[in-house]
Amino acid sequence: MTKTKSGVFADFVAPIGVLTLICLVMTLLLAFTNSATAPVIAATEARIAEEARLEVLPAADSFEQVEVAIPDGNQVTEVYKAANGAGYVFMLRAEGYGGKDTLVMSCGIDPDGKIVETKVISNEETPGMGSRVTGDDFKSQFPGKTDDDLAAGAIDTISGATFSSNFYIQAIRDAFAVYDLVKEG
Repeated sequence: MTKTKSGVFADFVAPIGVLTLICLVMTLLLAFTNSATAPVIAATEARIAEEARLEVLPAADSFEQVEVAIPDGNQVTEVYKAANGAGYVFMLRAEGYGGKDTLVMSCGIDPDGKIVETKVISNEETPGMGSRVTGDDFKSQFPGKTDDDLAAGAIDTISGATFSSNFYIQAIRDAFAVYDLVKEG
């Protein structure tokens, strides 16, 4: 039986070099793919956000972003004003039963301080339970309501999904808090 001599280079350096080269090539390919798809992803996200704004404030013709100092702990991320004065749209990242940012929503409020519509853009709530806040039975309670209505308990929570319902309602109340700041400014 013959033993082959092996060296440090063949046993250790060459495999490490090959793996390093493979990793470098894969990293470059991923970077190229990211740079090629990033504009497409950004355009798609912008389109989805615009559609969500129009869905919750259909009387608007276009939107301009409003700069406002959003208080700490408030779930509003962006505020848009309808160019034709139809109202405001509030983009929200709400805490849900699953934790922070489990509900991504939008809420349209008219110039009289009444909800036009609300929409869940994405959610990570429990399927069949907390995710029922996206259904029409729950959402249909909001149009025409004011912050005072929400504070008075005018919205029925979903049985078995009260945490998700309450998180949803709190997010809309946060939108009203920022609405008051925008109206004053």
